[in-house]
Order: sequence, then structure tokens, then C-alpha cells
Amino acid sequence: MMKKIHLTGICGAGMGSLAGLLKEAGFDVRGSDQLFYPPMSDQLKTLQIPLFQGFDAKNLDWGPEAVVIGNACPKDNPEVQRVLKEKKRYLSLPQALQEFFLKEKKALAVAGTHGKTTTTHLLAWVLKQAGLDPGFMVGGVGLNTGKSFGLGKGDYFVLEADEYDSAFFDKNPKFIHYRPHGAILTSVEWDHVDIYPQFEKMIGAFQAFLKTLGKDSILLAWADSEVISELTRNPAFKLFRYGRTQGDYTAKDINTTLPPALAGPANLENALGVAGLCRQLGLSPEQIAQGLKTFQGVKKRQEVKGVVKEVTVIDDFAHHPTAVRRTIEALKEKYPGQRLITVFEPRSNTSRRNAHYQDYLKAFKGADRVLLAPPWRPEKIPPAERLDTEKLADDLMRRGVEAFAIEDHDAIVEYILRSIGPKEVVAFFSNGDFNNIHRKLLDKLERRKIVEDRKQVRSIKVKK
Repeated sequence: MMKKIHLTGICGAGMGSLAGLLKEAGFDVRGSDQLFYPPMSDQLKTLQIPLFQGFDAKNLDWGPEAVVIGNACPKDNPEVQRVLKEKKRYLSLPQALQEFFLKEKKALAVAGTHGKTTTTHLLAWVLKQAGLDPGFMVGGVGLNTGKSFGLGKGDYFVLEADEYDSAFFDKNPKFIHYRPHGAILTSVEWDHVDIYPQFEKMIGAFQAFLKTLGKDSILLAWADSEVISELTRNPAFKLFRYGRTQGDYTAKDINTTLPPALAGPANLENALGVAGLCRQLGLSPEQIAQGLKTFQGVKKRQEVKGVVKEVTVIDDFAHHPTAVRRTIEALKEKYPGQRLITVFEPRSNTSRRNAHYQDYLKAFKGADRVLLAPPWRPEKIPPAERLDTEKLADDLMRRGVEAFAIEDHDAIVEYILRSIGPKEVVAFFSNGDFNNIHRKLLDKLERRKIVEDRKQVRSIKVKK
């Protein structure tokens, strides 16, 4: 059996989790990437996995028997080129998962545009608390376990089932590789516009996923989505629906107080999906309640980075407009009566584009103030397709939302400091590290006096 595996693109959320699984299973694991940032970089460091900064053919000199190639790595990547030239064995992430971890397990997959990471961790935690010791792999670090993976000794393996493509040599979505025994479908909205230029193509990917479910497979589908209702019109599997007010599992079936980590309507729905699937797997209501009420959440999902002088600083992954809107709803519920300042970095391939412009105008409506950072690496997006944050700020202002486009991260921190008051919440939304802006704000909050009267705010260069 092979023992030495290299991961090209190891700091991606899925790849970093796979690295942890391989290490825990006894493989000699090493990997390379261009950028290393939390929480995955912290996890890799804790695991003591040797890392190579940047991509270089020499990174394979240590003699791996196989190379797992991340989906962000193109064919002309120097490590990929060496793999192809020397005819080394290579796999995509889902192929590696299937080969090394899923063969002898019953896969439980969480799919959907939104809520996958939280729902997957929640499902794994409920099963673990019930004594079933599942394996799991998620694209984010859970606060209960401090990890994004676990081998587990039980029959089930819980995984976040991503609709993004698998690798340059496998353009199929990852989730069609898993053939789950049970699944949750949280939502289907247009996302990943770089690989799904039309919504219809994305719907086709979910159709392909549903075809991988066998007649004995169990699907818990969100009841409040017309798209999902259409996709599941003639199921060839066991179908159950969940929703706050309609479906086989509704809010009245949650007989426990949900913890702060599950605040907001979206997380209530996530909990319902988990509760429904667990009931179908044979867990009792008491077992499910025990898992739900002890769930602590996930890093970068409404994660409190610090509270200084009654100012709460939060880090969240939200980037799609629906995720932005629903996270704002959750934060307003979680911090009633407190002023919410939302700071948004367009960083994903979708959020940097103008495809969802009108939806962003609606998404930020619930925030008390919106600060817009420049799109990350804007030169990678054609100008005609690029999100114009200055125009977005102007249009939000016209709709009654106080919004500003600010040119750089240090200026954002200064602007917040000059207008912040006690008992306020600052939420940073980005699917990346946002240049560690949360830490910069917390450090400066420690050293500066909080403005009690916002009329004292001095001018700073901002673009409205």
C-alpha cells in the first residue's frame, strides 16, 4: 500500500481537510501552495505537515507515490507538469476520498449553495454525541472538535459535498463521486459563475448529483425552494422535506433551545435538515437534541474574533448575496438593539463579478452601515464583468443604506475606529483571510478610546 502522498494546492479548504485525514490514517503527507492563511494554515501547522511555499517541480523530490491535485491547479502548474512527464499517479480530491476513506463507509453528504459547512459539522457532531463516531471531512474548522476532519470508527462518513469541479482533468462536480447513503440538500442558487455561466448549467450539476442516489438512499430537501421542488419532483430515492413552516420536518419538531452558534432563520433550517436525516437514520429525539444544544459552531461562520470595549468583532465566510442577507439576519437576531457595521470584501470568483449586483442591493438592507473593500485581485476579472463597489455604495445610499466604498484595508480600520461606539458589532464578510483585518481592528481598539458621540467623527478619504 502506498504511504507517501503529496497535495498540490494543500491550503484549500477541502485539500487541507484531506491532508488531515491522510495524516491521521498514517500516510506520510506533504504539500504545496502559493498562499497559506487561517484557519487551514493553522490546522496544517498543528498537524506538523511539511509545507512548500509556492509551486515548483522540486517540491516532488521527496518521492511521493501519488499526487492529489487541487481543482485550482491548472495543467501548466510546474508540479503537475512533472507528474505528467514522469507518469506519476495522480488523483483529484474526490477520487482520493473515495479510494482511501469511503469504500467501506456509508456516506452522508451535505450539498447546496448555502450552509454546507455548518450543516455538515452539525450532522457529524450530532452523530458523534449519539455515540456513532462518524468519519467526517468539511471545508471549515469546527469549534467542537477543533478540526475539519476525523477518521471515526463508525459506519458513517459525513462530508461536505461541493458542486465545484474536481480538477483540470475531471471537470465533473465533486459531489457526483460520493454516491451517498443519506444526503441533505440545503439550497440551489446560481453561484460559481466562472464554471456555471448560466444557472441552467448549475441546475444540471445538481440533477447529476441526485442521480447518484440509489433507491434506498435518503434525501432531506429544503421545502421552501421552488428549484429544489422541481429537481425532486419524481424521486428515485427516499425523499423527505424540511422547512420552518412546511415539510415533513418543521420548526415544531425542534424540541430544544438552539445555541447561539445556530442563531438566525438559516441555521434553524440547517438544524431541521440535520434533525430530519438523523431521525431517518434511527436516532431518537433526545439524542438529536443533545447534539444540537451542545453545538459550538464553525470558524469563519459568525465567529467572534474578540470583544473589546463592548465592541464585538466577527469574521464570516459570507460572499454570495443570499449568504450575506441571511448572515445579517442572524446577527441582528443574535445582537438585538446593537448597531451592525458590515464590512464586505468581494473575493470569490462570483462576488468579484457583477452577476449578482441587484441581489447585493437587497442583501445589505438589514445592516446599519456597509463598508465595501475593493475586489480582491480585480485584474483577474474582465473590466466589463467586474463588480463596481463605488457604484454599489452609491446605489445602496439611494436605497437608504449608509454605505461607503473604501480604497484600502488600513483606511477601513481607521474609518471604523473614528465612528465606533460601545455595544456595536463589526462583521467582516470574506471567503478569504481579508488581510487579517479583524486582528488589526482589535489591536487598535485596545489602544484607542471609543467614540461616544458619533458627531465627533473626523473626515477620512472614502468613496461613497
